Amino acid sequence: MLPPGGRISGARLARLLGSWQRRGARQGSADLAAALKLLVADGQLPAGTRLPSERELTDSLPVSRTTITAALDQLRAEGVVESRRGAGSWINGPVGAGGGITGSDDTLIDLSRAAPRALPSVRMAMDVAMGQMPEHLASHGYDERGLLVLRQRIADRYSSRGLPTSPDQIVVTSGAQHAWALVLRLFVGPGDRVLVEQPCYPNTLEGVRASFGIPVPVPMLNGGWDVDGFDAALRQAGPRLAYLIPDFQNPTGLLMTSEQREALSAVLRKARTPVVVDETLAELALDGAPVPLPMAAFGGDSVVTLGSASKSHWGGLRIGWIRASAEIVHRLLSTRAAIDLGTPVFEQLVLAALLESPETVLRQRREEAREQRDVAVAALREHCPQWSFVVPGGGLGLWCTLDAPVSTRIAVVAQNHGLRLVPGPRFAVHGGCEQMLRVPYTQTSEVLREAIGRLGVIAASVAGTGFPADAELSLPVA
Repeated sequence: MLPPGGRISGARLARLLGSWQRRGARQGSADLAAALKLLVADGQLPAGTRLPSERELTDSLPVSRTTITAALDQLRAEGVVESRRGAGSWINGPVGAGGGITGSDDTLIDLSRAAPRALPSVRMAMDVAMGQMPEHLASHGYDERGLLVLRQRIADRYSSRGLPTSPDQIVVTSGAQHAWALVLRLFVGPGDRVLVEQPCYPNTLEGVRASFGIPVPVPMLNGGWDVDGFDAALRQAGPRLAYLIPDFQNPTGLLMTSEQREALSAVLRKARTPVVVDETLAELALDGAPVPLPMAAFGGDSVVTLGSASKSHWGGLRIGWIRASAEIVHRLLSTRAAIDLGTPVFEQLVLAALLESPETVLRQRREEAREQRDVAVAALREHCPQWSFVVPGGGLGLWCTLDAPVSTRIAVVAQNHGLRLVPGPRFAVHGGCEQMLRVPYTQTSEVLREAIGRLGVIAASVAGTGFPADAELSLPVA
């Protein structure tokens, strides 16, 4: 029996692969196999996806059919691809130590996730939450809004940032991605357009596509958001919804100014387009500079704000929230039961404890992120001097401009040398960003130095200059 799954065309697969060929490489089949494995590991080719025929691939890729056959033979031998006469080939899924790939190989230095470790404050908050659990065990444990104590503290945090908020405007969710899914379910139907920044957080795009919506990109400028570009896109595309990350945008790290927030809010209001503002990174201002008021202070009730504890505290909590008008909250709650019945109580109590004195906890997170950012900046300037980037005032990653469009190639080669990266095209709606690479600085300083040292060696190899004679890539991965 064949596995279920959609078919990917040769043209689309070619776009996903990007610039996968090494310059002057004689073993193109190995490069192609590695690039396809990366797409599987990143989830862009899920298990069951039917691959194009070898003839179609030959028409779509700049290689011979012999090279394609050899690459598929290698993937079949490793268990990544399965084929049957008369039925074609399909993705069998990542495999384990038998020679294939895995999405969570703990021997790799993982620079694919901009997610920090938990600080000691999380453990202390868990102890507090455990002491509070007995009073909740007598109830049924379901609450589609979230615990009042947590909603109050989230609302207080908004108020302290200059945006008066009541707990009735807050809905607690199981992470920001869950919050995004709830909002999409409310606002977006099949074929509806959603305006997004380009580049954009990849899971945002996946959420739009999973809702059968159509992401419409608006390119960002060097200085940030192109208000005129958004105005034109709103008039031409007629989107049902817009999505923005104004605070240390992922992946660029840019911070939207107060003037841009006011101008962009005016454009969105004129077009009567609701906007979802992702504030997952809003608490991670690292340089002490004043941060503008939240976007909802400019856009009013047309703004739906998403927040999360994953970057500021710990991703393992899986706690997020939605801030919206009372009317939108009511509509969200009326549709939530079709997806879930509430967020776990214990994790809510943990975050409530962390938010009892938020600045005390956040100060330590910012100090750690600032130190790691500075280590990553110094290491990149030493090992990848040909790359350029703007040092962000906050957030958790550096958005690097490479010296050539080789982002996918670097990510493919890096896997073979103990390093996991997300290539630039993952942050683009229809491909592109091949000359860009995100380098998160959420690992420890020691691991960052090791990882970026390896990255410099890999970048030199991909550029065709070869590995330095003293390069030591066989060292154990930190």
